[in-house]
Amino acid sequence: MPRGRYSLHDPHDHTPLADEHFQCAPGPSGWRYVSQLTGPDGDHAGSVDLTLDALGRPLRLELHAASWQVRGAALDGVTWVRTDPTGTHATEGNVRAHAFTGTSPAFLVATARLLRLTPSTAGTRVRLVAFTDPVLAPRTVDQSWALVDRETHPTDNGPLTVDAYQITALDTGEQHTAHLAGDVVLSAPGVELEDLDSPPSDLD
Repeated sequence: MPRGRYSLHDPHDHTPLADEHFQCAPGPSGWRYVSQLTGPDGDHAGSVDLTLDALGRPLRLELHAASWQVRGAALDGVTWVRTDPTGTHATEGNVRAHAFTGTSPAFLVATARLLRLTPSTAGTRVRLVAFTDPVLAPRTVDQSWALVDRETHPTDNGPLTVDAYQITALDTGEQHTAHLAGDVVLSAPGVELEDLDSPPSDLD
């Protein structure tokens, strides 16, 4: 069960945004990730709780940020309820999309798990609902994912396979690369793995 800490920053100007203290593990249903976020001032800044089924679909998502809350799941595409800080108004959304995404590294692992790409696979299109900070506003995005490199490195705990994914935003053409090892993100735009106390879990 990997536990560790990611540092999150603005991918353009590198302004620190938060530290995400996480743990994740395969389970009976598929995979679960939970985390707590602290802002640069050290105050609590939110949380992530994501459970995937065996096929990589979101069984349950719960996000908290700036007093906003989102609960979602794969249902007729993806369905979610977003609640305002006062708790008096809740809005429901549904989009014919494959899964969710957001600033948490958990969503990179989840999308990779959903697509199960091989190095020979051409770019695969995926539609996601992104919840944008700080108010968890939903936005539908289309991306293309390709597994462009796979390398195996020897470690004290056995071989570690690192996958490099090229991710393209189809509305702007902007591309970036994310490096994943099992269920841990090693690096991605706006994400750095700072601490890890046990090896990543293999999700295959």
